[in-house]
Amino acid sequence: MYNLRISEEQVAIRDSVREFVAGEITPIAIKPERLEPFDVPLAKDLVDAAGTLGLRTLSILEDAGGASADTLTCCMVAEELAAGDVDVATVLAWTSTLGGLLFNELMNDEQRGRFLDDFITDNDYHLALADREPEMETSLGIDYHRESGDDTSISTIATQNGDGGLVINGTKIRISNAPLAKLFAVLVNIDGRKEVVLVPADTNGVTINETPRNGGWYHGSCGDVTFSDCTVPSTNMLDLDAVHKLTGPYADFMLPILQAINLGVGRAAYDAAVDYSSVRVQGGRLIIEHQAIGAKLAEVAISLEMVRNAVWRAAWTCDNPDSESDGNAPLLPQAKISQVVTAQSIYRATKDSAECFGAMGVMRDMPLQKYIHVSRVFLHTGDGVSDAKLRIAEVISGHSRE
Repeated sequence: MYNLRISEEQVAIRDSVREFVAGEITPIAIKPERLEPFDVPLAKDLVDAAGTLGLRTLSILEDAGGASADTLTCCMVAEELAAGDVDVATVLAWTSTLGGLLFNELMNDEQRGRFLDDFITDNDYHLALADREPEMETSLGIDYHRESGDDTSISTIATQNGDGGLVINGTKIRISNAPLAKLFAVLVNIDGRKEVVLVPADTNGVTINETPRNGGWYHGSCGDVTFSDCTVPSTNMLDLDAVHKLTGPYADFMLPILQAINLGVGRAAYDAAVDYSSVRVQGGRLIIEHQAIGAKLAEVAISLEMVRNAVWRAAWTCDNPDSESDGNAPLLPQAKISQVVTAQSIYRATKDSAECFGAMGVMRDMPLQKYIHVSRVFLHTGDGVSDAKLRIAEVISGHSRE
């Protein structure tokens, strides 16, 4: 049965991450030189420090060296990290979530034997899903009730050679974690069908170009990956279930956690506004005692609670895949709903929080302008809010892309 009560273990994990963020991440993240929206490099030292707490391997099964964390726990951790630094949260969320899916479900025993130990023991070992190509459609548009392309639309080609290997050629663009990744899960076209192949980053023929901040909006680390006569063993191919879970039309394994990251950004903006309003005096009283500011902060607090409920509901649905069939969840895509609610609500919440600062809210050396920029990016992350609404419309109409 669905409920919002979290366990003592989840409370302990949340509180320990919150303490780490307050002591290690926030003091660095709010320095003026790190508040520029475009050109600030990833704080790799903070990513490494968080990784030593086990946050990089959070989703891996406990008997394999991880923490066996479910989606809801990962969302709680992501929110806390993002309240300190959105880039640190995004890098660790991609590695942890993708790692849980790959190592717990999609790899066979032989593949786990080759990759798992290195992943667990190497704190610099990150993962990336290389699925996006230049030719892929970025919008469902007016044909959202129709299939867009077939398996042959994947232009990254893998061909079998005579030595039992796969030769990969093609380019993937705007891949999260690409500059940091030591292992890619790559969507390829093999004889006209979609497959997912594991490709170590140090394989000959793999070239990674980091996307500059001023060249596009993104969170964490991002880059383009080119495969030029890149040869890997055919045993690196995942089974067909991987295509569905990683790249299918409703492959929403990352959505609740990304929305939790956005929620963390909104919470940071709200906390900053409350702190400032509790010390700034205007008209003989603290501005938090003025009705205009008090009402504005109340609206932000309400938005954060509504968003958290939507994110946690989506996370719970991911952890309970039978919840729709047994009547515990409505027959609507909870992950897409949380994406729309979170992106729109948090963008408004960060702007309202900034208004509590008056003219200072838009100054470049204040964190509020960065929170607004970061939350605006979430409106367009992945397929974006507009396409998410169309996915929901497809479900309402009874259309399925499965």
